[in-house]
Amino acid sequence: MRQVLLIAGKEVRDGLRNRWVVAVTLLLALFALTLAFLGAAPTGAVKVGALAVTIVSLSSLSIFLLPLIALLLSYDAIVGEQERGTLALLLAYPVARWQVMLGKFAGHVTILGIATVLGYGAAGAAVAVAAAEPGEAWGAFAAMVGSSVLLGAVFVSLGYLVSVLVRDRSTAGGIAIGVWLLFVIVYDMGLLGVLVADQGRVLDAGAVNWLLLLNPADAYRLFNLAGTANVSAFSGMAGLAGQAQSGPAALLAALALWAVLPLGAATALFSRRQI
Repeated sequence: MRQVLLIAGKEVRDGLRNRWVVAVTLLLALFALTLAFLGAAPTGAVKVGALAVTIVSLSSLSIFLLPLIALLLSYDAIVGEQERGTLALLLAYPVARWQVMLGKFAGHVTILGIATVLGYGAAGAAVAVAAAEPGEAWGAFAAMVGSSVLLGAVFVSLGYLVSVLVRDRSTAGGIAIGVWLLFVIVYDMGLLGVLVADQGRVLDAGAVNWLLLLNPADAYRLFNLAGTANVSAFSGMAGLAGQAQSGPAALLAALALWAVLPLGAATALFSRRQI
């Protein structure tokens, strides 16, 4: 465990030296504050609180931005170090390969978690100063922040899987962008096309529910945008929330599996990789 913590600390320090933490935190804070101030304008007309609007806005932002940031953090974690020659030096120390993978994962998720909590926390603080919100709304906001970190962990894990499957950094970068496009954009467009063509003849609500769980971005979207009555009403997902067969626990479990399974596969492949 000590080796894992040492490697995680090294990744966090490297992130600080490379200004990753600062840059990502400022980026998330800028977008979060903009959405918090501009997105709260319609609350009086639709009878929802400013925090519910902020949750909807930040959840929509997270689906596009956090996976991309996570993949940029992780896609060269293995192949990049191998090209630079630092991976062979690291493995010369008394450390197991699974410890290297787990330590890198912990470090990158910590970087992403710090940036997310500070960036989105700035938006939450701005809403708290501007308006009084009920405790339920703050619980939904905290759940959104925590699940955003978990969504980032999913794509860090996928980035590691890409990193151990290829032999050069440029290929890993291209595949990482492809992974982002697949899960964030292409999957939902394809699913919508299938549903329109099917017209309910083959795919029932249960099948659609499972298809949504096969995409971590959709599991995250359902958890945050259909989780509470106020948020689902404003996000336009009240109907889907009523038909969804997966509760919050199942959606979080799906996200956790999406984080664990690719990381396990990457660790197994890394253990057999020739350095």
